[in-house]
Amino acid sequence: MNSHKIVLAIGGSSGSIYAYRLMSKLKDIPNLELGVVMSENAVINWEIEIGKFDKAIWPFKFYDKRDFNAPFASGSAKYLTMIVCPCSMGLLGRMAQGISDDLITRAADVILKERRRLIVVPRETPYNLIHLKNMTALTEAGAIICPATPSFYSSPNTVEEVVDTVVDRILDLAGMDIKTYRWGE
Repeated sequence: MNSHKIVLAIGGSSGSIYAYRLMSKLKDIPNLELGVVMSENAVINWEIEIGKFDKAIWPFKFYDKRDFNAPFASGSAKYLTMIVCPCSMGLLGRMAQGISDDLITRAADVILKERRRLIVVPRETPYNLIHLKNMTALTEAGAIICPATPSFYSSPNTVEEVVDTVVDRILDLAGMDIKTYRWGE
Protein backbone atom coordinates (compact mmCIF):
# COMPACT_ATOMS: atom_id res chain seq x y z
CA MET A 1 0.00 0.00 0.00
CA ASN A 2 1.23 3.50 -0.80
CA SER A 3 2.07 5.76 2.09
CA HIS A 4 0.22 8.98 2.74
CA LYS A 5 2.63 11.94 2.86
CA ILE A 6 1.86 14.78 5.26
CA VAL A 7 3.82 17.85 6.31
CA LEU A 8 3.21 19.05 9.86
CA ALA A 9 4.38 22.58 10.56
CA ILE A 10 4.29 23.63 14.19
CA GLY A 11 4.09 27.40 14.47
CA GLY A 12 5.02 29.63 17.35
CA SER A 13 1.67 30.48 18.87
CA SER A 14 0.37 29.16 22.14
CA GLY A 15 -1.37 25.81 21.83
CA SER A 16 1.49 23.30 21.72
CA ILE A 17 -0.90 20.73 23.16
CA TYR A 18 -2.71 20.68 19.81
CA ALA A 19 0.52 19.70 18.03
CA TYR A 20 1.36 17.20 20.77
CA ARG A 21 -2.03 15.46 20.57
CA LEU A 22 -1.94 15.54 16.76
CA MET A 23 1.49 13.90 16.68
CA SER A 24 0.38 11.37 19.31
CA LYS A 25 -2.48 10.28 17.07
CA LEU A 26 -0.53 10.43 13.80
CA LYS A 27 2.15 8.06 15.12
CA ASP A 28 -0.46 5.30 15.21
CA ILE A 29 -1.61 5.71 11.60
CA PRO A 30 -0.14 3.03 9.34
CA ASN A 31 1.56 3.89 6.05
CA LEU A 32 2.04 7.50 7.02
CA GLU A 33 5.12 9.46 6.04
CA LEU A 34 5.20 12.57 8.22
CA GLY A 35 7.72 15.36 7.86
CA VAL A 36 7.77 17.83 10.75
CA VAL A 37 9.15 21.37 10.76
CA MET A 38 8.99 23.72 13.74
CA SER A 39 9.65 27.40 14.21
CA GLU A 40 11.99 28.53 16.97
CA ASN A 41 9.03 29.91 18.91
CA ALA A 42 7.24 26.57 18.54
CA VAL A 43 9.99 24.88 20.53
CA ILE A 44 10.01 27.69 23.11
CA ASN A 45 6.23 27.51 23.58
CA TRP A 46 6.29 23.70 23.70
CA GLU A 47 8.76 23.84 26.57
CA ILE A 48 6.74 26.52 28.41
CA GLU A 49 3.41 24.75 27.95
CA ILE A 50 4.27 21.02 27.92
CA GLY A 51 7.85 20.52 29.07
CA LYS A 52 11.15 19.62 27.44
CA PHE A 53 10.83 18.98 23.71
CA ASP A 54 12.62 15.81 22.56
CA LYS A 55 12.23 14.96 18.90
CA ALA A 56 13.90 11.57 19.51
CA ILE A 57 10.70 10.23 21.10
CA TRP A 58 8.74 10.76 17.91
CA PRO A 59 8.87 8.33 14.93
CA PHE A 60 8.89 11.18 12.41
CA LYS A 61 11.54 12.94 10.36
CA PHE A 62 12.19 16.49 11.56
CA TYR A 63 13.50 19.22 9.28
CA ASP A 64 15.15 22.50 10.11
CA LYS A 65 13.06 25.48 9.05
CA ARG A 66 15.99 26.67 6.90
CA ASP A 67 16.30 23.32 5.04
CA PHE A 68 15.09 24.08 1.54
CA ASN A 69 16.34 20.63 0.46
CA ALA A 70 13.51 18.97 2.40
CA PRO A 71 11.39 16.90 0.01
CA PHE A 72 8.22 18.91 0.62
CA ALA A 73 9.97 22.10 -0.55
CA SER A 74 9.10 20.85 -4.05
CA GLY A 75 5.81 19.75 -5.54
CA SER A 76 7.47 16.78 -7.22
CA ALA A 77 7.74 15.02 -3.82
CA LYS A 78 3.93 14.68 -3.86
CA TYR A 79 3.15 15.54 -0.27
CA LEU A 80 -0.63 15.74 -0.51
CA THR A 81 -1.47 17.45 2.78
CA MET A 82 0.09 20.08 4.99
CA ILE A 83 -1.16 20.89 8.47
CA VAL A 84 -0.01 24.05 10.24
CA CYS A 85 -0.85 23.51 13.92
CA PRO A 86 -0.85 25.72 15.85
CA CYS A 87 -0.49 28.67 13.51
CA SER A 88 0.50 32.13 14.70
CA MET A 89 -0.94 35.18 13.00
CA GLY A 90 2.52 36.18 11.75
CA LEU A 91 2.98 32.80 10.06
CA LEU A 92 -0.56 32.93 8.70
CA GLY A 93 0.12 36.38 7.25
CA ARG A 94 3.35 35.28 5.56
CA MET A 95 1.59 32.26 4.01
CA ALA A 96 -1.32 34.44 2.86
CA GLN A 97 1.05 36.84 1.13
CA GLY A 98 3.19 34.12 -0.49
CA ILE A 99 6.31 35.06 1.46
CA SER A 100 8.44 31.90 1.27
CA ASP A 101 11.17 32.93 3.68
CA ASP A 102 11.56 29.57 5.46
CA LEU A 103 10.67 25.91 4.96
CA ILE A 104 7.23 26.29 6.54
CA THR A 105 6.11 29.10 4.24
CA ARG A 106 7.80 27.49 1.21
CA ALA A 107 6.00 24.19 1.87
CA ALA A 108 2.67 26.02 2.23
CA ASP A 109 3.33 27.82 -1.06
CA VAL A 110 4.09 24.47 -2.73
CA ILE A 111 0.93 22.86 -1.37
CA LEU A 112 -1.20 25.77 -2.60
CA LYS A 113 0.43 25.99 -6.04
CA GLU A 114 -0.03 22.24 -6.54
CA ARG A 115 -3.72 22.55 -5.50
CA ARG A 116 -3.24 20.18 -2.59
CA ARG A 117 -4.69 20.32 0.94
CA LEU A 118 -3.41 23.01 3.33
CA ILE A 119 -5.06 22.90 6.76
CA VAL A 120 -4.28 25.95 8.88
CA VAL A 121 -5.10 25.84 12.60
CA PRO A 122 -4.92 29.39 13.93
CA ARG A 123 -4.68 29.75 17.70
CA GLU A 124 -5.44 33.35 18.46
CA THR A 125 -8.27 35.35 19.95
CA PRO A 126 -9.72 37.78 19.18
CA TYR A 127 -9.03 38.23 15.47
CA ASN A 128 -8.39 41.65 14.01
CA LEU A 129 -9.32 42.66 10.46
CA ILE A 130 -5.81 41.90 9.16
CA HIS A 131 -6.07 38.33 10.57
CA LEU A 132 -9.48 37.86 8.95
CA LYS A 133 -8.30 39.20 5.58
CA ASN A 134 -5.28 36.89 5.67
CA MET A 135 -7.57 33.93 6.46
CA THR A 136 -9.80 34.99 3.56
CA ALA A 137 -6.79 35.18 1.22
CA LEU A 138 -5.66 31.68 2.23
CA THR A 139 -9.19 30.32 1.86
CA GLU A 140 -9.50 31.87 -1.60
CA ALA A 141 -6.17 30.24 -2.50
CA GLY A 142 -7.55 26.83 -1.48
CA ALA A 143 -6.54 26.44 2.16
CA ILE A 144 -8.86 25.21 4.89
CA ILE A 145 -8.97 27.38 8.00
CA CYS A 146 -9.73 25.19 11.03
CA PRO A 147 -9.44 27.38 14.13
CA ALA A 148 -8.41 25.74 17.39
CA THR A 149 -11.98 26.16 18.64
CA PRO A 150 -13.06 23.10 20.62
CA SER A 151 -16.57 21.66 20.66
CA PHE A 152 -18.35 20.36 23.72
CA TYR A 153 -21.27 18.24 22.45
CA SER A 154 -19.24 15.06 23.08
CA SER A 155 -19.10 15.99 26.80
CA PRO A 156 -15.30 16.04 27.12
CA ASN A 157 -14.02 15.61 30.68
CA THR A 158 -10.30 16.38 30.41
CA VAL A 159 -8.16 19.01 28.73
CA GLU A 160 -6.93 16.31 26.32
CA GLU A 161 -10.51 15.38 25.40
CA VAL A 162 -11.33 19.04 24.74
CA VAL A 163 -8.18 19.41 22.60
CA ASP A 164 -9.02 16.20 20.75
CA THR A 165 -12.30 17.72 19.53
CA VAL A 166 -10.11 19.99 17.38
CA VAL A 167 -7.40 17.42 16.62
CA ASP A 168 -9.92 14.82 15.44
CA ARG A 169 -11.48 17.43 13.15
CA ILE A 170 -8.02 18.17 11.70
CA LEU A 171 -7.47 14.45 11.09
CA ASP A 172 -10.87 14.20 9.39
CA LEU A 173 -9.98 17.15 7.15
CA ALA A 174 -6.65 15.45 6.33
CA GLY A 175 -8.54 12.36 5.14
CA MET A 176 -7.48 10.09 7.99
CA ASP A 177 -9.84 7.27 8.96
CA ILE A 178 -10.15 7.71 12.71
CA LYS A 179 -12.48 6.62 15.47
CA THR A 180 -14.00 9.68 17.12
CA TYR A 181 -17.26 11.07 18.39
CA ARG A 182 -19.71 11.56 15.53
CA TRP A 183 -22.77 13.78 15.79
CA GLY A 184 -25.93 11.71 15.94
CA GLU A 185 -24.23 8.40 16.70
